[in-house]
Amino acid sequence: MADDRTPCQRDSAAVTPEDRRSVETLEIRRVEITSAVAADLIAALNGELSSRYPEEGANHFRLDPEEVVEGRGAFVVAYSGGKPLGCGAIRRMDENTAEIKRMYVEPSARARGVGRAVLRALEAEARRLEVGRIVLETGERQLEALALYRSSGFVRIPAFGEYVGAPLSVCMEKRV
Repeated sequence: MADDRTPCQRDSAAVTPEDRRSVETLEIRRVEITSAVAADLIAALNGELSSRYPEEGANHFRLDPEEVVEGRGAFVVAYSGGKPLGCGAIRRMDENTAEIKRMYVEPSARARGVGRAVLRALEAEARRLEVGRIVLETGERQLEALALYRSSGFVRIPAFGEYVGAPLSVCMEKRV
C-alpha cells in the first residue's frame, strides 16, 4: 500500500520514544504560512523574541510566503491532540544551502521533544530540496535553542546575510 502522507507527516514517525514521554501523539504537518494557525504561532514567537531582545534591530522576523512554497521550502506545525504546539520553516537560499527560520514551541510544550521533532522534519525537507547544508540564526539569549541545535549536530559559523553585524546573533550550520 502506498504511503500518501507528505514527507513532513512521514517524518513524524521519527519522534523517538524519549520524545513521546510527554507528548503522546505528535504530528508534524506542512501548513500555509498565511494560515491562521501559522499567524498565531508566529505572533507568539515575535512577542517572545521582542521581549528577550528589546534592542532596536535585534530581531529578524522576515519570511515571505513564496520562500516556503513547495520546491523552495516549507512551513511546518507540530500538533498534539489537534492542538498546535510549535512551528518552523526552511527556505532554500541557493543551490546547496537552506536556512531554518521561525522555530518556536509554545512555553507549555517545551522540554517535551516538540522542537526536536520540528527540527527533524525541517532537516527531512532540506534533504528533499537536495541541499548539502542547513544554516540558521538564533540569539545568544536563547540558551535552550542553542542547546537543541548543538545536540542536533549544528556548529557555530560566522554571521551570514542579514545577520552580519548583528551582535546578538549566533549563526550555525549542519551538513546534510
